[in-house]
Amino acid sequence: MQILILGGYGVFGGRLAHLLSDCADLTLLIAGRSEAKARAYCDSFEGAAKALPLALDRADIAKALTEHQPDLVVDASGPFQAYGDAPYRVVEACIEQGIDYLDLADGADFVFGIERFDGAARAKGCFVLSGVSSFPVLTAAVLRELEQGMEVQEVEGGIAPSPYAGVGLNVMRAVIGYAGAPVELTRDGRRANGIGLGESRRYTVAVPGEVPLRSIRYSLVDVPDLRVLPRARAAIRSIWMGAGPVPEVLHRMLNVLAKARHALRLPSMELLAPLFYRVLNLMRFGEHRGGAYVHAKGVADGQLVERSWHLLAEGDDGPLIPSMAVEGIVRKLLTGERPEPGARAAIGALSLADYEALFAGRAITTGFREHAADQPLYRQVLGTTFDTLPPRVRALHDETAKRQWQGHAEVRRGKGLLARIAAAVFRFPREAPSIPVTVTLEPDGNGELWTRDFGGSVFASHQSAGRGRNEHLLVERFGLVAIALALVVEGERLRLIPRRWFAFGIPLPHSLMPFDTSFETEVDCTFIFDVEIGAPLVGRVVAYRGQLERVD
Repeated sequence: MQILILGGYGVFGGRLAHLLSDCADLTLLIAGRSEAKARAYCDSFEGAAKALPLALDRADIAKALTEHQPDLVVDASGPFQAYGDAPYRVVEACIEQGIDYLDLADGADFVFGIERFDGAARAKGCFVLSGVSSFPVLTAAVLRELEQGMEVQEVEGGIAPSPYAGVGLNVMRAVIGYAGAPVELTRDGRRANGIGLGESRRYTVAVPGEVPLRSIRYSLVDVPDLRVLPRARAAIRSIWMGAGPVPEVLHRMLNVLAKARHALRLPSMELLAPLFYRVLNLMRFGEHRGGAYVHAKGVADGQLVERSWHLLAEGDDGPLIPSMAVEGIVRKLLTGERPEPGARAAIGALSLADYEALFAGRAITTGFREHAADQPLYRQVLGTTFDTLPPRVRALHDETAKRQWQGHAEVRRGKGLLARIAAAVFRFPREAPSIPVTVTLEPDGNGELWTRDFGGSVFASHQSAGRGRNEHLLVERFGLVAIALALVVEGERLRLIPRRWFAFGIPLPHSLMPFDTSFETEVDCTFIFDVEIGAPLVGRVVAYRGQLERVD
């Protein structure tokens, strides 16, 4: 099978070639205007697939198709919003010669208009699928899962790339091009116009049982989902899709420019794209992780329901996801599974199960959340992963009534002056090789009050589900100081990992944040806890480990 990839040495085309590199039955024509760049990419290409360079301008596509006769053409170049007076030149050439076609278009107008070629593609027996990328293939696949047993009425989604992912110049041109321009969407049951990059929301991507992303700012982007999904699902009354580029300071600058262009009716700011491209690719700091989410609201059995799907991608695996939709279709073609002839948006091209198969073996995790406030605290924060905890750990947390557990513990204290002062302020227990322990958990409508009695030494904290920037975190408050903790399931352990801390509601420096290596588990049908609390410059303040049993 021979595939011609337009923009084959670019960001998305290059990643697609990398994803298909293990397919020995493939020949990849790495095409672009620069023969030198195409050849350099092919020289560095590794894998069982064969990569050949091809100098090709879009204007000469018909001649190239006649000469090379590829089985499939993939347009991974763009920006699709700037294809000029003949935006579908490649599509028309492929249909004329009966060659299958895919593209990674992110322009809503381009994808929405592809259906005009449906009759011609059917007559030639070829398929023409547009928008074969995360927006809208992955979001549509997720939505089909979220709507099981539910009539979806509102949809919100977003993608947050890692700061180390790298952004292509063509992508930046497309984004800057529609910043401040009208973006057509559905809002409150009516067609409306939003402001490209001028409307923002915050969201926390949190796969159940994993360390969440930090709360990220997303801004409205002009993607195919906004137009093709409401047409496919008449019940959708509102839809909003955003992107969360970091660092946030640069993101906010884009927001300001977008709002200024909208308010002052300025022309496109595409000339600024090279500047933002350079700055964004230089400002690489923070966690090397990215994510995505789809949040749906609707009705099930006459009741309002909220569900969400979350994705976390670690390291260099996240940037591959936009090209995986094409990868999935190509792999299906290699096994004889072929899309139906015709031209259409690719919203039905892959299922979520197809994506999960593509994610397998990579540092990509996904999960669903059912949003219900009447659940026990830890079940709210952990979502579906709560049911994977050991039975005794579940038993401690799976109640909404006051309860008490008793046992014994070993306590160790820090030796330094600052550690002793901190232990005294928070009334942590004295050091002892074995001491009786009673833990009382008392729900109060806003969380749970935890009172710990270590042989008469009593200290308390309040735990609650985080809100706002602490969404999907467990917030534990000791007096005026609070720590937002990620609940992470690692095998048979439930770990509590500090993510943020604050005093009087004011965020405090991350570099000075107390460390907490706490975990809970089960050994021989007994609840086991292991806690160590300390801080930079202070060291260990207190550590205690032991076991507890339910008091009837």
